This record gives sequence, structure tokens and C-alpha cells, in this order.
Amino acid sequence: MASNEQEHPGGPRLLLTGDVMTGRGIDQVLPHPAEPRLYERWAKSAMRYVELAEAANGPIPRPVDFDYIWGDAISSVAHRRPDLRIVNLETSITRSTTPAPKGINYKMDPRNIGCLTAFGIDCCVLANNHVADWGPSGLIETITDLRAAGIVPAGAGRDAEEAWAPAILPFSGGRLIVLALGSDSSGIPRSWAARAERPGVALLSDFTDRSLEAVAAVIGRVKRPGDLALVSIHWGGNWGYTISAEQRRFAQGLTRSAGVDLVHGHSSHHPRGLEVHEGKLILYGCGDFLNDYEGIGGEEKYRPDLTLAYLPELDPATGNLTNLAMLPFHVAKFQLHTAKAEEADWLAATLTRQGQALGTRVDHAAGVLRLSWS
Repeated sequence: MASNEQEHPGGPRLLLTGDVMTGRGIDQVLPHPAEPRLYERWAKSAMRYVELAEAANGPIPRPVDFDYIWGDAISSVAHRRPDLRIVNLETSITRSTTPAPKGINYKMDPRNIGCLTAFGIDCCVLANNHVADWGPSGLIETITDLRAAGIVPAGAGRDAEEAWAPAILPFSGGRLIVLALGSDSSGIPRSWAARAERPGVALLSDFTDRSLEAVAAVIGRVKRPGDLALVSIHWGGNWGYTISAEQRRFAQGLTRSAGVDLVHGHSSHHPRGLEVHEGKLILYGCGDFLNDYEGIGGEEKYRPDLTLAYLPELDPATGNLTNLAMLPFHVAKFQLHTAKAEEADWLAATLTRQGQALGTRVDHAAGVLRLSWS
């Protein structure tokens, strides 16, 4: 590897992932599993998801160490020395036993928060459809537990002001402003929207110019000369490669008129196409990074067992993308394993096919996917 690949002088190198779901089945194999009762139609115990994973890929040791779930990703990511690590955490960290009435409820015991610090996560974005699975008290406990662990939450809060407050993440040479937002198109109940005196998430009402102006106003209040701004947005359905016209228009609008340098989109269970609009990176759907879906069939054509860690580098003066490397992994036994060459080839070909209309191409060499754009 060339030396500049590690040093990346100038702008920051970020680590971004899609959904990280450390609750339910994964929580059950960690050192301090929560009470496993579920309220799903098809499963009444979180242990059912452990059983499905073991049926698919073999026994999972129990309990595992906190760093177990990250597997090969720990060394692969550390080798590239990201300045900041940001994930979408789709799990409530709580001892609550009162679920929100929504059918699927993700929970991790607070004593297992070491699995997040083991990966060196700096910021967890929370404006998603699982963070309040255990009610307002569970949401507040999640925020409190993250802060106690030294992880900055974004996109949820005790009231609207806190939920909409961007996280400010310093790095050598500058600051990254992170505004986390959600859309009900991802399944977030509208009742979860934070209000003046009600806990909740930062929920967009729509993708109109009015919403763009609201985002621009929030960023404009905190962004200083030399800062870079990222909007992390949970939107769209779980499956399929279609990017709606309104999503694309909104994402481009964020970069064009709202002071946003990078759009970090997630909700899809598999990676979607990428775009570089007027120099700014738009990730429409990062795909799940880690979940407990092993052994659940029905969507194999999307290869949801294959995941990506995104490592964009930005020009500090303009915020424009200068390089994007992506590290491919395969999930088995609730653990990230370096993807095989043929798996990485499949991801590169799929993203290239989906990127044709977006002006992007993805190539694979030596275990790393790289983006090129016109």
C-alpha cells in the first residue's frame, strides 16, 4: 500500500457504515444478554435468531468478547487510520421491559456497550426506526449510555432542540458537523418525532424545498469557515436498488444549497448506488453493516450477507471527495469476515451497474473497492 493511502495528508478520512444492529440475537451472545423475550409474530425469544444463525453457519461461542462481532474489520479499518468513525446504530440500549407497539423491537443490555467502544466508534446516528423500540425512557437511556461511554449521539434527544442539534466532531485540522435525520419512508413512526417537550428523533416531514431550507438553517448556525458538514439520513425501504427522484433531488439539494459536503444515506439492507454530485459524495444506501439476519431467507439475490465499510476522504478546503475506498466483508456467526475475492467482485459489479445512471463506477483490486466518477 502506498504511504499516502495511510497518511492521507490534508482532509479527513472518515469511516462510515450503514445499520449496526447489536440488539436481539447479537445481544444474546455478548457477555451480558438482556432478557430475551420478544413480541414478534414469528419469534418470542431473541435466542431464536441465534439458533437460525447457527443453523446457517455453525455454532457461535457464548459469551463472546466485546470485539468478537467486528472480526476482521478491526484490523482492516485500523490499517487505514480513519480520523472519525460514524455508524447508524439501530438498537436501543436499555433495561426497559416495555416495548413500543410496533412488532419488532431491538434492544441491547447497557452492560454490553463495550462492543461499540471496542470498534472505536466516535458517533452513533440515532434518527432511525429502532432507536425508540423501548419507548421514550429507552431512548433517553440509550443517549445517556452512549455519552457515558464517550460516544457522541446525533439525531435523537429529550426534545426537538436536542434531537436536531448537530454533533460536532473535531479532527486534526478541523471539525466535522454531523446532522442526523430520519424519514418515515424508512418505517420511523411519525409519533417518534421529537417535540418541544417530548423525546424523539429528528424527523423530516418531507423532501421539499422547505425541508432543505430547514436543514440549511441548522447547519448554517454551527458551521464555521474550515468546517465540513455531513448529513446522515435514514430513508427509503429495505430492499431494491431504486433511488426515488425525490430522494435524489433532496440529496443533491443538500450538497448544492444547504452547506452539506457529504450525504450518508442508510436503511436499505444492502448497498445501493453512489453518486458524486458537483464534487460531493452521496451514499444513497450504505446497506447493513452488522445484524442478526443470518439464516433468514427470501432476499438472497441482494446478498445481504455482504457488507461494506466506506472510507471517504474529503478536500479540507472545498469538502469535495478526493477518494473513496470501500472494504467488503461477509457476515457469518454474527461476525465480520473479510470478503472473498468473488464476493468483492460481485459487490463491485453490482454497484457499477447501479451507478451507471449516477455517473459512477466501482472497481475491485486486492480486497478493496474503489469509486471512480465522471
